[in-house]
Amino acid sequence: MAGILVGGSVAQRPGAGGHTWVFLQYLLGLQRLGHEVALVDRLEPDMCLDETGRPCEPERSPNIRYLAEVMERFGLGDRWAVLVDGGTRSLGMSRAALDRAADGADLILNVNGFVDDPATMARVGLRAYLDIDPGFGQMWRALGLHDMFAGHDAYVTIGERIGAADCTIPTCGLDWITTPQPVVLTEWEPQPPEDSGAFTSVASWRGPFAPIEYMGVTYGLRVHEFRRFAELPRRSSEAFEVALDIHEAETADLELLGVNGWRLADPAVAAADPWAYREYVRASKAELMVAKGMYVKSCSGWVSDRSICYLASGRPVVAQETGFSALYPAGTGLLAFDDLDGATAAVEEVASDYERHSRAARTIAEEHFDSDIVLRRLLEELGIP
Repeated sequence: MAGILVGGSVAQRPGAGGHTWVFLQYLLGLQRLGHEVALVDRLEPDMCLDETGRPCEPERSPNIRYLAEVMERFGLGDRWAVLVDGGTRSLGMSRAALDRAADGADLILNVNGFVDDPATMARVGLRAYLDIDPGFGQMWRALGLHDMFAGHDAYVTIGERIGAADCTIPTCGLDWITTPQPVVLTEWEPQPPEDSGAFTSVASWRGPFAPIEYMGVTYGLRVHEFRRFAELPRRSSEAFEVALDIHEAETADLELLGVNGWRLADPAVAAADPWAYREYVRASKAELMVAKGMYVKSCSGWVSDRSICYLASGRPVVAQETGFSALYPAGTGLLAFDDLDGATAAVEEVASDYERHSRAARTIAEEHFDSDIVLRRLLEELGIP
């Protein structure tokens, strides 16, 4: 049994149920394999706002209440620490308890480098950077803008085609371990879809990153790709809905989506916590996944953590091609598209033989994304017994 810390950002984003699941899959999956796990998070003063939007003490913040409830309900109530006051204090685990956990940890999987506390990082046996936004960090480093990978001993990315001839993500001279993201299958058992189920997704319109120009190519965001497929509902007899985090000031894009028949759900409701998010996925007929331009243009091989949850739930996934069809079986249960005609054809294919595609979706999750398989392999590549 190894001691493993997962560096994450659950407290930083209360009410983002899909984002929370990213870290739960690792914590619960590693625990299933017999390892002793803990989540390490951090909060800066400007992240701690009460229900009225005013600054508050971390202990009284919705951030901590949300994280504490999530961890308690998943049986991890004493396995979390949130660093505050510049790392001098820790909530959940005390600072002293976190130091002891780090001293006994063989590994920290530091997702997107969220943990930047030198004292914690120095105590852990192996410091592995886990890149879940492939392309952004590598291009920032190559352009001399920012080095997210400094201070780590090993480098893991879900951009599984990094290093391939047609993948434009620079390796930055680092030896990358590639992995899909895991799904804990027992948490995502298939259920019959509702009769009114639509092709759905949960997404942010822009997100925290800006487009990047690298080697003469501009790598954009989801908004730039989604506009290409705005007409899809008008071309299909299926219903389409997206729980979309989009600012009300995006009036032109909101009008574009509305006139083309997209139903918009409130992500603050649909994905308010891990349980609401799971029910939203299960109530769907299938997923229509439009990727960030970065993942598409770089031919990264990126597969969404969200899509994996749909697959495990027996929900077919119609996904914009990122190069993943060179890695995973595409055509039944998981279908790739490049353009509007291809997306329309894939949607109609799923609708024409739904039961077959639904069974295939679960099988793909079992064979390729099962946390038992994915995490055991990842630990072996990291040299963790």
